[in-house]
Amino acid sequence: MSADLSKSIIPETALSVAGLTDYIQALLEENEILSRVWVVGEVSSANNHRSGLFFTLQDTNGSASIKCVAWNSQLPKLAQIPKVGEQIIILGSIRLYPQRGEYQILVWQSLPAGLGLQALRFQQLRNRLLAEGLFDEERKRTLPIHPQTIAVVTSSTAAAWGDIKKTLKQRYPGLQVLFSPATVQGDLAPDSIVKAIELVQKDGRAEVLILARGGGAVEDLSCFNDERVVRVVANCPIPVVTGIGHQRDESLVDLVADVSVHTPTAAAELVVPSLDDLYNQHRERVAVLVEAVNYRLQTAQKELKTLHGNLRRLRLDKEIQQELQGLAWRHQRLIGVMTARLQDATQRVDLLKEKLATLDPKAVLKRGYAVVRVENGAIVRESKELSVGDELVLQLGKGEVKAKVTEIGK
Repeated sequence: MSADLSKSIIPETALSVAGLTDYIQALLEENEILSRVWVVGEVSSANNHRSGLFFTLQDTNGSASIKCVAWNSQLPKLAQIPKVGEQIIILGSIRLYPQRGEYQILVWQSLPAGLGLQALRFQQLRNRLLAEGLFDEERKRTLPIHPQTIAVVTSSTAAAWGDIKKTLKQRYPGLQVLFSPATVQGDLAPDSIVKAIELVQKDGRAEVLILARGGGAVEDLSCFNDERVVRVVANCPIPVVTGIGHQRDESLVDLVADVSVHTPTAAAELVVPSLDDLYNQHRERVAVLVEAVNYRLQTAQKELKTLHGNLRRLRLDKEIQQELQGLAWRHQRLIGVMTARLQDATQRVDLLKEKLATLDPKAVLKRGYAVVRVENGAIVRESKELSVGDELVLQLGKGEVKAKVTEIGK
């Protein structure tokens, strides 16, 4: 009677525990998303077992947790070994264990989260670029000794641009500077820097390029670790000098650049020589040449005196006379050659002095000329750059005059 009653109560659709478990296992393990899932959380517990590492991953607020396992064969492949209290990101698949009726994540990979993940990505990119040879010293180029045109890529509002302009003007007046503005901080910075450098390449006039930015926090300098920026600097056809941050900062762009210094000012000092130093070097060369000529002349005079004494002791009047004449001729010739060289050196010094004088803009202004600038300080070279109503500043030999454009001639 009871057997018949139980048969009538149990529905035909009823599943056994194993049947239900198999059904749930199929749902979990055959699901496309759960077969390869990324999960981020905090390691709340970890236990090293002879077969692998068993740990629990939970949300930071403790509202949910899930068990995980990484078998011994997989542990050496993990980028980050899970440790209690650390934030990690894991990749794995959901697995169900019928005997316990539990599910857990079978871990394939484990990565640090937050700043640790950024550091890992930075190191992986650095290693990849290093393997490509982009940091090799053999591929770095020397800078031109006397560049006539240089390009600067930085922010137009940054102090770095002002420091570079001031340094270049003091060291090498008359230098042509091409400014290619770029955003050097934030998410838009990498694309902006790449476009600014490509614009300099397309222009084709610059002989060397300065990529600069003042110091800042590590996260503010992250754009200089962007692979796009690193590769455009590596492929730049002209030498690149970086002046980014302070001594404690080092970016991937610094490693790939031809020359790297710690400040924008140092970069400007590196790309151009100082005219004062050049002038002093020429004066030193002239002094060395004069000293060499005088030494050669004194040596020749001593040799002549020695020969004259030897001839007199031999009392060979005729031969002595001939030797004296020959020596006198050689003496005059030597003096003539040395005098000509000295004159040539003196002329070169005078030409250098004149060239330095012509480079002085103040000397030009004293002859009655004026430098015309618009309100932003840019020099006006053609009338088509102006419009009626523009306010101008005329820099004279002494003082400045402000004017306003009332008419523009063709």
